[in-house]
Amino acid sequence: MSTTVTTTTDSTAASFAVSAARSAQLEAQIAERPADFRVLTGDRPTGALHLGHYFGTLANRVRLQRAGVDVFVVIPDYQVITDRDSVGQLSRNVDELLLDYLAAGIDPDTATVFTHSAVPALNQLMLPFLSLVTAAELRRNPTVKAEAEATGERAMSGLLLTYPVHQAADILFCHGNLVPVGRDQLPHVETARLIARRFNERYAGGEVVFAEPDALLTGASVLLGIDGAKMSKSRGNAIELRSTEDETAALIRRAKTDAHRTITYDPVGRPEVASLLLTASMCTGADPVDVADSIGDRGAGALKVLVTEAVNEYFRPLRRRRSDLAGDPGYLRAVLARGNARANEIADDTLGHVRRVMDMTY
Repeated sequence: MSTTVTTTTDSTAASFAVSAARSAQLEAQIAERPADFRVLTGDRPTGALHLGHYFGTLANRVRLQRAGVDVFVVIPDYQVITDRDSVGQLSRNVDELLLDYLAAGIDPDTATVFTHSAVPALNQLMLPFLSLVTAAELRRNPTVKAEAEATGERAMSGLLLTYPVHQAADILFCHGNLVPVGRDQLPHVETARLIARRFNERYAGGEVVFAEPDALLTGASVLLGIDGAKMSKSRGNAIELRSTEDETAALIRRAKTDAHRTITYDPVGRPEVASLLLTASMCTGADPVDVADSIGDRGAGALKVLVTEAVNEYFRPLRRRRSDLAGDPGYLRAVLARGNARANEIADDTLGHVRRVMDMTY
């Protein structure tokens, strides 16, 4: 058994190394020819975004957009019910996501923000795509496995099992060729590549209807929530982008640290303290070691004051923009309507091509 585990670990490490090298090449190509790339990314509308989302994905989307990459942002409302029995306050959550996107710098004049449910042709692609993967392949997907385990006694829904195929449809309908992901999301991109390849081979006679998308690895570190676990909407341990300065201060005061008075940056031995230092580093641009040295033996209290000031200073312009945008719900709906219209136009063209190569035009 140890041999099998070692072999699997080595294989995973090798695969990650290949993806990292490819990502470095892609970054160089983006710098030279950004118009060659179309990005697909998005977030489930289950609540407002937090600092982990911002530094992990959102800031990178804005960076790519400003570099000249064509950015598509899906709000996958259908995916809300992959692992829950009700949609909750879905319309409100969609608005909250849209506010976060726009306040962070997503420009609706160049980016395309749309919802799953508003693009029927995208979802119709699920049918041929589902024929290209086996149930065993889907069950091996790490996200499907993790989500199934997290639901406890709840039976896995068909929607959850086919979650990777939904993501493949999101990417391929608009011919996205670049997907920004963390290391744990690489299998989803591999599923999209597999579906693209099999579709071309089985249904299109070798014609490249769908190019195989590339993963663009993000190097952002994971921020911990105030309880010491990974920052998460569902755990209620996150500092949201929409939080007020007083709310931010109250949350950071409750953040878990340790008993050592001297502040040091030690991600392995002192993960909670290190996460706070990293948060300050991301907001100020200073090295986390230097941030720790500036506090010295003044303890966790001084660290939390510094982090609070850094977060509130960094996010003050974003929060101001967000507040202004929240006062104009008509503008938000207009942005979404425009994004949905563009997504529908592209999805209809893609589905039409798919139907032609599959001899389904009647």
